[in-house]
Amino acid sequence: MPTKVFINSGQVTINDGSTFLVTDSEGLIDDNLAQGFFVHDTRLISYYEVSINRDRLILLASSPLNHHSALYQFKNAPLYTVNGTVPDGQLVISIRRDITGGMHEDIDITNYYHEPVEFQLMLAFRSDFADIFEVKSKRILARGAAETTWNDGKLTTEYCNGSFYRSLIAKPDRSSSQPRYANGRLFFDVKIDPEQTWHTCLNFTAICSTQTGHRAVLEPQNTCSTPHTTEAKQISDDFLAHATKLKSSNSAIADYYSQALVDMSALRIKVEDNGHQFWMPAAGIPWFVAVFGRDSVVTSLQTLAVYPEFARGTLVRLAQLQATKIDDWRDAQPGKMLHELRRDELTQLHQLPYTPYYGTVDTTILWIITLAEAYRWTADTALLEECRNAFEKALQWIDQYGDFDGDGFVEFQTRSPQGLRNQGWKDSGDSMVYADGKMVEPPIALCEVQGYVYNAWQCAAEIYEVWGNAERAKELRHKADELYQRFNDRFWMEDEGFYCLGLDNHKQQIRSVTSNPGHLLWSGIVPKDCADQVVKRLFQPDLWCGWGIRTLSSQNPAYNPISYQLGSVWPHDNSMIAAGLKQYGYHEEANQIAQGIFAAASYFESGRMPELFGGIERKDGSFPVPYPDANIPQAWAAGSIFLLIRAMLGLQANAPNHQLQVNPVLPEWLPDLELTNLKVGDATVSLRFWREGNQTQWQVEQLEGELKI
Repeated sequence: MPTKVFINSGQVTINDGSTFLVTDSEGLIDDNLAQGFFVHDTRLISYYEVSINRDRLILLASSPLNHHSALYQFKNAPLYTVNGTVPDGQLVISIRRDITGGMHEDIDITNYYHEPVEFQLMLAFRSDFADIFEVKSKRILARGAAETTWNDGKLTTEYCNGSFYRSLIAKPDRSSSQPRYANGRLFFDVKIDPEQTWHTCLNFTAICSTQTGHRAVLEPQNTCSTPHTTEAKQISDDFLAHATKLKSSNSAIADYYSQALVDMSALRIKVEDNGHQFWMPAAGIPWFVAVFGRDSVVTSLQTLAVYPEFARGTLVRLAQLQATKIDDWRDAQPGKMLHELRRDELTQLHQLPYTPYYGTVDTTILWIITLAEAYRWTADTALLEECRNAFEKALQWIDQYGDFDGDGFVEFQTRSPQGLRNQGWKDSGDSMVYADGKMVEPPIALCEVQGYVYNAWQCAAEIYEVWGNAERAKELRHKADELYQRFNDRFWMEDEGFYCLGLDNHKQQIRSVTSNPGHLLWSGIVPKDCADQVVKRLFQPDLWCGWGIRTLSSQNPAYNPISYQLGSVWPHDNSMIAAGLKQYGYHEEANQIAQGIFAAASYFESGRMPELFGGIERKDGSFPVPYPDANIPQAWAAGSIFLLIRAMLGLQANAPNHQLQVNPVLPEWLPDLELTNLKVGDATVSLRFWREGNQTQWQVEQLEGELKI
């Protein structure tokens, strides 16, 4: 077994939707660290410590039980009481926390000493009501006014800054002794006889103002009375029941797949539409549990063969929030899809533009592709019709605002003073560099974005054909053909046998070697006679590190394998490249990427894929190096597991015609595979795949509904 690498070791994170808790392994919250209880992008608990007679508890073990519950087990240090000293380890203290709306906490203390024990249990907690962006950056500024009151057995702390309001109500319940409050602490006078257990609950209720002036109340479910029937668990169980399952004699791959399903169940955000409820994926925990554009559409694409309902929720929610006017503060133009929606203080007070913010060049284009691909998997004409207005506005945005200088390529240019400098998927401020390592000044026409446009126009043509508009379909295919030629003339680097990163503000090639051109295979804009050169270049050792394809060539002066996007490995990036390799018939190379990513997964706790990891070369006896601030779980990192499996099996759906294409090539390390509960339109199918010699065989195990395979 490989040595396990623990990402963010010493930290426990649980959530219910966009409400989440981050503590250290001892259950403590330090207001100087990026920890706390967060609701609506605000930290409502910034400090928390549990002690007995002011002595710290000694940790025995702690772990999340699932995505919304965590358990911490402690013992006492030698305890000095008014009745004498209680030896070490005579008290066992159990603290369980459940995030279900608000937060519910159970504290149980069992006395294994031969005499009664008396002491004071002290709970010290504070609320700084810090903005999530400032907590993450560790640059917190005090702004509004806070006030704490103890009344009728509950502790209420309120914060107000103009129209922005947050409140936390902490109320002990079912306590074996009465609580008191003084000096910033809750006190319980505890007396426990031998072999007896003392108990208390604490319910933490959050109250948050909204953009519309209403106040949302998030009350916790009392999980000590109904520990197995929480709403969060029911929702998670429903998701897992409807998702496609995987079995394999390679138990590690099955485990990674199962863990990715669990991560996806934790990352769902509710979407309301015409009286119906759907779900879309958030980007990641802890810092990106919000409505995102690019992350959500990419994750929806990755998961269509696993849980197609994600795509519907994402498509509908982004259409609801589609921009309707020019707003430079939010980098918005009519028809553009959002980048990020937040509810934090700085956003509500208009100091940040996330109401929502639209600074993304590719989400609108990927939204069109996702709509078409969702139709291929579901044959849902009602979804097409519901999204029709947003779809046509998105196409208009590409022509009118995406290609704002009329040169035939879509580029980005930040207009908001608080906006993102770079607006492709590599959106960190330093991610765009020339071959000499110097930073590129926007506007920039990224290579993969042109591929997305090519794909989107072809997808849009298919949708217009469904609607019976053959003339519009023909026009879009003609535009795609022209872009195909124009792009390959301008972006190809003959001496590298590869595509440049993009065109700079002088319309010159950015001749950096990066992972971005790998996405061009997925979009289909690479000519057959160039594909072989692109594939060979992707697997040269300056890009291929053994765990995956790096974001930037190690030969670039700006390369840093443990940077965010200048040499690291991103699983989602690699999964899209693998999907493109499969489409062009490079089966072994697609499997090579899958092997590298799955090998990396074997070193991470629970086989859970982090957002990214270091691009340091894979050698015998080495392991992938964690990126310290990676989100875990991350939606499109978990989704990469699904897309890699789909690529190896060559699954392509045509639900309107009741068809599923299968083109499997299993590698030696994955000798067999079975998918159950796979949905294509109204049909549900189970498929089994296995290797015989060097060939992959497959058969239908079960089929409900009409489907040709």
